[in-house]
Amino acid sequence: MGIRDTKMEEELETNIIDYVVEENGYTYIHPSEMKASYNRQYAFDEVRLLEFIRQSQPSEYEILSLDTAAGKDKFFKQLDYKIRKEGIVSVLKNGIKCYPSSGTIIFYHALDPKRPSSYEEFKTNIFAVTNQLTYSDKNRGLELDLAIMINGLPIMTMELKSRASSSGWTYKDAEEQYKNDRDAKETLFTFKRCMAHFAVDENFISFTTRIDGKNTRFMPFNKGTETGGSGNPINPSGTMTDYLWKEFLKKETLTSLIRDFAYISVDKVKHTETLIFPRYHQYRAVTRLVEDVREHGVGNRYLIQHSAGSGKSNSITWLAYRLVEVSYNDKKTFDSVIVVTDRLNLDKQIEANIRKFIDEKSIVGHANSSTDLKNLLTDGKKIIITTVQKFPYLLEKIGTDLQGRNFAIIIDEAHSSQSGKAAASLNMAVSGGRSTDDKDMEDHLNELIEARKMPENASFFAFTATPKAKTIEMFGSVFDLYSMKQAIEEGFILDVLKNYTHYENYYKIYKTIESNPDFDKKKSQYKIRNYVEGQEFPIREKAEVMVKHFLTTVAPKINGKAKAMIITQSILRAIEYYNIISDILKRSNTGFEAVIAFSGEKEYKGKVVTETSLNGFSDKETPERFKEDKYKFLIAADKYQTGYDEPLLHTMYVDKVLNDVKAVQTLSRLNRSAKYKIDTCVIDFANKPEHIQEAFQPYFRETKLEEETDPNKLNNLLGILDGMYVYEENEVDTVVELFIENSSRSKLDHIIDRVVERYVALTEEEQVVFKSGVKSFIRTYNFIASILPIGQVEWEKRVIFFEQLIHRLPTPKDKDFSQGILDSIDLESYRLEKKKTMAIILEDEDGIVEGLGIGTGRKGELELDSLENIITTFNDVYGNIKWKDKDNVARQIKELPDMVMKNDKFRNALKNSDLENIKREYETALSDVFGIIMWDNMQLFGEWTNNSDFSKWLSGIIFDEIMKKQKR
Repeated sequence: MGIRDTKMEEELETNIIDYVVEENGYTYIHPSEMKASYNRQYAFDEVRLLEFIRQSQPSEYEILSLDTAAGKDKFFKQLDYKIRKEGIVSVLKNGIKCYPSSGTIIFYHALDPKRPSSYEEFKTNIFAVTNQLTYSDKNRGLELDLAIMINGLPIMTMELKSRASSSGWTYKDAEEQYKNDRDAKETLFTFKRCMAHFAVDENFISFTTRIDGKNTRFMPFNKGTETGGSGNPINPSGTMTDYLWKEFLKKETLTSLIRDFAYISVDKVKHTETLIFPRYHQYRAVTRLVEDVREHGVGNRYLIQHSAGSGKSNSITWLAYRLVEVSYNDKKTFDSVIVVTDRLNLDKQIEANIRKFIDEKSIVGHANSSTDLKNLLTDGKKIIITTVQKFPYLLEKIGTDLQGRNFAIIIDEAHSSQSGKAAASLNMAVSGGRSTDDKDMEDHLNELIEARKMPENASFFAFTATPKAKTIEMFGSVFDLYSMKQAIEEGFILDVLKNYTHYENYYKIYKTIESNPDFDKKKSQYKIRNYVEGQEFPIREKAEVMVKHFLTTVAPKINGKAKAMIITQSILRAIEYYNIISDILKRSNTGFEAVIAFSGEKEYKGKVVTETSLNGFSDKETPERFKEDKYKFLIAADKYQTGYDEPLLHTMYVDKVLNDVKAVQTLSRLNRSAKYKIDTCVIDFANKPEHIQEAFQPYFRETKLEEETDPNKLNNLLGILDGMYVYEENEVDTVVELFIENSSRSKLDHIIDRVVERYVALTEEEQVVFKSGVKSFIRTYNFIASILPIGQVEWEKRVIFFEQLIHRLPTPKDKDFSQGILDSIDLESYRLEKKKTMAIILEDEDGIVEGLGIGTGRKGELELDSLENIITTFNDVYGNIKWKDKDNVARQIKELPDMVMKNDKFRNALKNSDLENIKREYETALSDVFGIIMWDNMQLFGEWTNNSDFSKWLSGIIFDEIMKKQKR
């Protein structure tokens, strides 16, 4: 690595050694002493290892004959074998067995307040630091800057660099030193021999758990800056990175890292092992949460805003395991820890991870059904993993059995599973709410109010990357933050906005009827755009762009393994894309294929189709089958836009309007990192760049609530609804009383019927105000009641009444003045235009989300306009082809199909050839026709010759018209 200026490095080295010896109680072993005691074959310090066993377990020392050369040799070989096989973490946690001993403890790591002797045992451990370790038998000149050892066994290694040295070397140079100069064949650097290897300078830290030459992957171990980015904040009292030795090399902290965090993850499919060690934010979040529970007990709410790429599944694993053991006032805080996830693959992943720490079947349970879930809770299973899909069943069944127990509920992607009625039901279940016959109506109402609150016997831990306003109101401000900004800067996710291309669609339509009727202007514009974009030609045009872009630009990415996703507006449009792209790919002779993803059944061209029938395999297999090399396009309609994790996704083609958090979640399917993946690409046919920027901005750093929901707005809303005299107070009371008594529906119906009768008598505008107000009250109250410290009986009565009423209120009759518009127009021209490729830059600031809106709606104002004006407006907005003689152009285009049909070779191909040969003869015939008409309309000929978009469009519609007439 060139000539080293070691003075500043030595100063950093000395600072670390001095601190851990003087403040943390480590033993310093001088390099000259270590040379004599370090066994290079087995990579441990014989003297400290034997000293620990002799002092802490004298009987073991004697049984193993560790005072003899033969005894030591036998024990060292067995210890080496167990480390190579199971890893240093497992050996430190579990000890080893070496005949004739029944078991030897290698590290006393349990610190149990109920067993005071555990603290005395812990004191026998020898935490040591040594520097300039000559670790190699092959090359005695190789030295390691620092090694941290416990009872003679290396746990961590460090390579130090100083930015203050004349060389200006940084932690990046330390990483290169590990990659180039630290041979993975050397015992010390073999996989699982050490827990972690650190590259350190004064500003940054990174680590790896596997030395693998050039393939060594380092991960940042930094706090993050005050502005939510990568790196570390200024340290007013010392070096930015001194938290490594001042915090993490404390004996208790290092012990916790070994005991509570580090583990081996096994991929049974790839047959690989990974040593998992926490990144800084993971350790910080889990530790802070546990400490807060230890200090404040049960009944609190915590919002953890951790971006994609934060390693949430591991954070949840560690938190669940730690919460099982945490105590408050010398008692176990929680009877059960419930992990709720809406990611179907994550529940099993978390279960497998937790078993690395607790391998007792009596402690961890996985619920395959709602009955399983109920039984696990009532049986007192310590950790229960379930999916959101099973939660509604659970909440209905277990409300009476859990009184007097405490629960920790860890929610993955909180906004998906904690809102409205679902949250209220969950809260009632865990709080043990029950009904008894001797309670009056007021008692029942108060019970329901309490059920909707966060129960005092449960703590909630909500993990999400994109917290919504409701989530922030329910769980409070962010307790721990790992921002999108930091994840991007640290390289754990890619910036999906860095390579964004926007396309504009231009259309022209024309009138197909003689008359000029009036239509609803706004609705008609929407219907027309949806109609023209759903036509085969625009879809084919965009599909051609997508496939061409993929084959020329994307296919070579990620070492030839890149894949793409197409986001469509509807199932029908997805099916069209699937058929067209499959056809284009087949003609490309690349061997590439597409898969489609949508839910349910859809009728398409007279035939009912499903995802399974189109793909040729079960829809449950789609994610795994898409991993196969031949499948390059995933065409989705409202599926796999959230929670889907495929690192090989490189490009997304968006043909769907995306709003707010949906835009973030959808585009973020691309952000997963993978080997050889250095960028991503978004090609957007439906959204404007500024709208995408607005969607992403709130989640770039910490997300904050603009304004909390004002409960008085519910009173204001009730004032409006009560003042419309649709219901009477005595009717509300009667319905509520009958509901609480669980009376038959027939007893309620005659009261509800009278209310509906009054509602129908209102004007259409009043009906809209009333029904929207009732909906708003139900939605808002079900949410806000869970966070209010004091409930309101009148609100509870109203919500019960409104929930019985809402489904009986007919929707106000609203005549569709846009009906018939699509029978009156047709598509004249379509053109796709690439506007700009850009990087969308987000503001470096915390994001704001708006609070919950409360109020009534109103009927939209009807604006009628003539068909001709609607067409003109549409063409002005979406079309940009200007013809000098429109009538002449229209006449000639209409004549083109008949002129092409006069070509003998083309007619013969239509009768006797396959589609490919027909198209070939058609292109020749069309070119011949343009040679004939060029003198009649030079502008049309010029557009055909020079405007490839126009010529493709025109060729397509003429061909389609001919094939339609031929019924091909």
